[in-house]
Amino acid sequence: MDEQHLEQKVTIEKEEKNYRYAGFWMRFWAYLLDLVVVASINGIVVTSVLSMLGLSNVRIAFFSIEAVLIAFVTALYFLLLTKKWGQTIGKKVFGIKVVHVNNKPLTWSSVIFREVVGRYILQVFILTYFLYLIVAFQKKKQGLHDMVGDTYVIHEEI
Repeated sequence: MDEQHLEQKVTIEKEEKNYRYAGFWMRFWAYLLDLVVVASINGIVVTSVLSMLGLSNVRIAFFSIEAVLIAFVTALYFLLLTKKWGQTIGKKVFGIKVVHVNNKPLTWSSVIFREVVGRYILQVFILTYFLYLIVAFQKKKQGLHDMVGDTYVIHEEI
């Protein structure tokens, strides 16, 4: 390992030690608040608009157009807010945010892997929801979706 890589590794390790990692319960409550926000947006915008247009029962293959739009709005909420500010409304209220493991700005690929791929893996089957509990037992409080996206969730500095 050359001197430059060793220096980068030491710098990264020093920066990580300053983080206060957000634990399971703090993240749980933030996520629950986010679900309330997203459900409100979906109820007001998606469901109301489709109902007014008479499109509530329209189907695309196996799915109703309403289900497809709700999934789209939900994904957009988590993707855009996490990429832009490193936090959703729920995370902001609870004073936590998502950061890249290398202390770089979040990239689209890390956010997509975290919010889409990582969460999909965790939500495929009802039993995989229990994998969220990994956060409680990891030193750096990373869930599977954090590991996939190379991210940590930390307490904001005040």
